[in-house]
Amino acid sequence: MSTRDILAKLGIEGVNPGGFSGEWVGGGEMLDSYSPIDGSRLASVRQVTPAEYDRIAARAQEAFLTWRTVPAPVRGETVRRLGNAFRDAKADLGRLVTLEMGKITAEGEGEVQEMIDICDFACGLSRQLYGLSMHSERPGHRMYEQWHPLGVVGVISAFNFPVAVWAWNTALAAVCGDPTIWKPSSQTPLCAIACTKIAERVCRETGVDPAVFSLVIGPGSTVGEQMIADRRIPQISATGSCRMGKRIGEVVASRFGRTILELGGNNAIIVTPSADLELATRAILFGAVGTAGQRCTSTRRLIVHESVRQELTDRLVAAYQSVPIGNPLEKGTLMGPLINKKAVEDMMRAIAKLKEEGGRVLFGGERLADPQKYPGGGYVTPCIAEARNEYSIVQDETFAPILYVIPYGKPRTSVRRDQNRDRQGAGFNDLDEAIRLHNGVPQGLSGAIFTRDLLEAETFLSAVGSDCGIANVNIGTSGAEIGGAFGGEKETGGGRESGSDAWKAYMRRQTNTINYTTQLPLAQGIKFGD
Repeated sequence: MSTRDILAKLGIEGVNPGGFSGEWVGGGEMLDSYSPIDGSRLASVRQVTPAEYDRIAARAQEAFLTWRTVPAPVRGETVRRLGNAFRDAKADLGRLVTLEMGKITAEGEGEVQEMIDICDFACGLSRQLYGLSMHSERPGHRMYEQWHPLGVVGVISAFNFPVAVWAWNTALAAVCGDPTIWKPSSQTPLCAIACTKIAERVCRETGVDPAVFSLVIGPGSTVGEQMIADRRIPQISATGSCRMGKRIGEVVASRFGRTILELGGNNAIIVTPSADLELATRAILFGAVGTAGQRCTSTRRLIVHESVRQELTDRLVAAYQSVPIGNPLEKGTLMGPLINKKAVEDMMRAIAKLKEEGGRVLFGGERLADPQKYPGGGYVTPCIAEARNEYSIVQDETFAPILYVIPYGKPRTSVRRDQNRDRQGAGFNDLDEAIRLHNGVPQGLSGAIFTRDLLEAETFLSAVGSDCGIANVNIGTSGAEIGGAFGGEKETGGGRESGSDAWKAYMRRQTNTINYTTQLPLAQGIKFGD
């Protein structure tokens, strides 16, 4: 099926209005969407003006006043139908994700599957928005808590997951009684329009106000600033860079609003002497090369014990040499292009900086400039480099396929890797050093350890281990499931989305006390008057 056919099936025209809140509007500047695959223009969007944003926000607020009164299980039924609509459109939406973002087709469809999964999760959740019952210290009193809809939620998403992150937020917000206003990345506006059109159709078929799923496509400097300062939006959920998150956090906090921030990751895998190196190699390859290193959970640092460093590095170089790079729509491709030429320039600058600081490239890190085989200017070879954790470039997150190899410990050549060893006698006392390196960056999203040793694994997962929001043993840093809360600490922002009890962030908690007597005892035994 041609690109034109895919766009037509998803309701994408040559020029599309970029705002929706029950009706489609767009009177602002034109935004062109280009495919990173070959640099071709896919379609154009008329961005919203500040005045149009204001009307969209007002309609979303109006929708909230009705949506909050709809029983949660009924709201869940709408989300269930939305998930089914995404099921029907999975192949087409997945292909659009590939066309506009550049990830391979398996990852594009996998991202749509995340949308389906979170809708299923949220539908079940709609009958489980539980509060607690507490015992009162006052006789004849009952205490409990309940959760109420919060209000309109602003969702700001990044280019690397152009549909899934919106769904993580929107599905939960919807069952919690909150409409959303989605501001997608200007790199991937067509994915947002396609999803919103599907949501609009589901709402009209079920009699729901379509403004529950609103959309604004516009510049961050105007519409974005307007949105984060808008007191009608009690919560902003934003995914992006630490720099962007700091700005959003400051503005929203100044009006006493809430934020869910999912920002940078500088994720590390520790490989210990006892690790299964074959398993580790496969996990590192996907974590560092998948999505061309453009996931917030991509593996950026490999902290490997000196006794296995050379063997693991050799395995990785051989694996990197075999990675098929090219058109992500073609079967067999494992790595497509970076999102645009600027991302390539950022990667080249990072490699130059690495060399300035004393690092050494072991493999890759080159532009693929053949215009016939690699059109569009976004293709590179993934890079493996020797580095030290304290390098300034290692402390920053470069959104590209660069893996920094950082050794720890000392070789233990006299001890077989697969025999039982005393923790203090064969390098396990080096684990503290590895954890210090793992935690020694400003970000704290995802981390992993590969080990066969139970003591090492449990130490890594303990309070003195990984300081990340996601910590894994014998799996990589990437590929989180929707059932667990997703997010990280430190400059990653502290927000949580998706599973577990992340739904609570989309509601307001209320503690209730009922006195069912004719007396009025006070708490803490206070006597006031006679």
